[in-house]
Amino acid sequence: MPLYLLWESYSYLLLPVTGFLVFSFLTFFTIVRGKKNSTNILFACICFLGALIDLDIAQVSFLADQSLSLRLDRLSYLFFVFVTPIYIQFVHSFLGMKKRRWLEGIAYLFSMSLLPFTQTEYFISGLHQFSFGRIAEAGPVYYVFSVVGGIAALYCIATLFLGMKRAEENSERNRIKYVCIGFGLSGLLIFLNSLPISGYDIYPMGNFNFVPAIILAFGVLKYDLLDMGMLIRKGSAYFFLTGILTFIYALAIYLSNIFFIGYGNTHPLIISFASAALIVALFNPLKIRVQKFVDRVFFRGEYDYHETLKQVSGAMASFLRLEEIIDLMLDSISSALKTKGVFVAVYCEDAASLELYSHKRDPLGRKRKISMEESRPISDFFEAYRKTVGRSAAERIDIPHAQKSRVSDLFDMTGAAILIPMLSKDRLTGIIALGEKKSGELFVHEDIELLETIANQGAIAIENAGSYERIAEINIELEEKVKKRTEDLEAALEEKDRTQQQLIRSESLASIGQLVAGTAHELNNPLASSSSLIQTSVETIRHWKDVQGIDCNELIEDLQFSLRELDRASNIVKSLLDLSRQTQTYLEQVNINILIDDALRVLRNRYKGSKITIERDIGKGLPAIEGNFANLGQVAINIIKNAIQAFPDGKGKITLVTRYEEDTDIVRIECHDTGEGMSPEEVRDAFKPFFTTKKPGEGTGLGLYISHEIIKRHDGNIAIQSEKGRGTVVSVELPCRRRKS
Repeated sequence: MPLYLLWESYSYLLLPVTGFLVFSFLTFFTIVRGKKNSTNILFACICFLGALIDLDIAQVSFLADQSLSLRLDRLSYLFFVFVTPIYIQFVHSFLGMKKRRWLEGIAYLFSMSLLPFTQTEYFISGLHQFSFGRIAEAGPVYYVFSVVGGIAALYCIATLFLGMKRAEENSERNRIKYVCIGFGLSGLLIFLNSLPISGYDIYPMGNFNFVPAIILAFGVLKYDLLDMGMLIRKGSAYFFLTGILTFIYALAIYLSNIFFIGYGNTHPLIISFASAALIVALFNPLKIRVQKFVDRVFFRGEYDYHETLKQVSGAMASFLRLEEIIDLMLDSISSALKTKGVFVAVYCEDAASLELYSHKRDPLGRKRKISMEESRPISDFFEAYRKTVGRSAAERIDIPHAQKSRVSDLFDMTGAAILIPMLSKDRLTGIIALGEKKSGELFVHEDIELLETIANQGAIAIENAGSYERIAEINIELEEKVKKRTEDLEAALEEKDRTQQQLIRSESLASIGQLVAGTAHELNNPLASSSSLIQTSVETIRHWKDVQGIDCNELIEDLQFSLRELDRASNIVKSLLDLSRQTQTYLEQVNINILIDDALRVLRNRYKGSKITIERDIGKGLPAIEGNFANLGQVAINIIKNAIQAFPDGKGKITLVTRYEEDTDIVRIECHDTGEGMSPEEVRDAFKPFFTTKKPGEGTGLGLYISHEIIKRHDGNIAIQSEKGRGTVVSVELPCRRRKS
């Protein structure tokens, strides 16, 4: 065979072998890395059939034994006839279409009906020899297969195109676009193989199906079209592309040996040396170029990954406030990836809610926060899944309905295309919700790697910020406690000083009381002597007769007036003595009406000359009670004095009421005044020591407190009813017989 024909024959193998390698790689990658769902299984089957047809095209031209080549060709169609139903089923599964299963069934029945013909001349009748090489010769049944296959390819392309138009997200549109270009174009190219198989001397266009296969591989590798465990790693891309490069080198060397076969028989060392030199000179530079190509196409965005990460890491390490960390994440992610929207959600475990922050501001310029309640299912999902998830992938993941529903709600609320969890110590700290890129491109591996790194650092930073805030709160609480204790201590010191002053005043009052008692006792004797002398004088004057120039009656009246005034002074002194008598007994027989009369005598100067009216509604026949006359007198004085002081303008009415309640055997005393009254807060604090509503210097705040304590010692009750502006009623209940203690 001439050398140029040999070269054409072997160079013809390069295209189908390349297609075989690409489709084999996709089949292997899908099986190893893909999830075992129907879409991925059908994808692997289509790739396998693509690899099978490319291998068949290569062996038809490569094998010298045409009989063996024909048998192998017919055997390959035992599988390849099922490409039509598998292709249709894959498109339906990929788009989530469940209403056209009947079409899949018809397609499978059609393919099964072709099986008996595949091993006969009705399907493949023989082999054609063309200038480009050998190819199978079609039988009549093959034409039917080709027409139906072409119609199925057009149906699938149209269905994918319509699905792409209906898709609302860039991610979904790009997924459909790559599948449409990859499988659609590949199917049409293989369909065009029917022309040379039918006898036309046209180069088989199916040999170029590796081109759409490479486009499809690009989409799978760069954009994870079929959710095969997120995007492929850099090392895997290097490995597979370097493997393809190695195969091309080997094929080139093999073909060069064939081309120089005549020269090589006489100079074999020269050919070997030249081949080795070619490998040394080209392999390593091309390998480096391939790796740079992989980096540029698959792993390099429009930003400097390392520089962005360095800036974010450095800034985040210096922030201790949650607001600063969130602002940094929002700004850095939005600036690097140019997305339509960014949300940072912080998970509050106690409330089981997500607090979502974005660049949006409220009318006051504050960062807007949206709260998403009942977010525990979202937390449970990400703590188990632990990976970045896209909207379409989330819908296909087999998780409980509650989790899927809440995750879907989060996508809807944020308008996100992907969600990146922020995890710290296996617990969800927050979520980064990212909208689609403004450019319409999908997220590549470098994007996801950057986002996951920022998410991990953000989780640690947010946790540290929480700890810092808790420490700050503890410090504030401690400062408040110290401040409160200081205030309490100052109040206690003031109370101590006030108590000391009151004790000094009480001691002074006690001394004055003793002085008054002593003075009153001393006054009794001259008052009694004066009264006796005047009484004697009155009796003497009455016996005077015919005293010239003297009006005896007028003199007697003057002396009797003096006698009455002395009696009044004597009664006041007696009341002072009764009320100031210091005894510890509580068994004295106390007449409440007399007690009130004594108190009014002592307080007469307080209301004499004012417009205050005092009325007495005294109960008749009140029984005496057991008690301490002086102490109860002090109570009466305190109550009546407070009533007198309740009239700031010196005008009003006081009513004193005493009653005996026979059913309970108690004596009730009530003091009604029409003064300015008291607020509920003042009524509540009225019996506390040192509480007073009077101006400084006008009251000690001990009167009602002492009265309360005295009534308690008498087993009685004292109460106040008052309303601001409506006056006050002070009521005292005293049992006639004290309980035995």
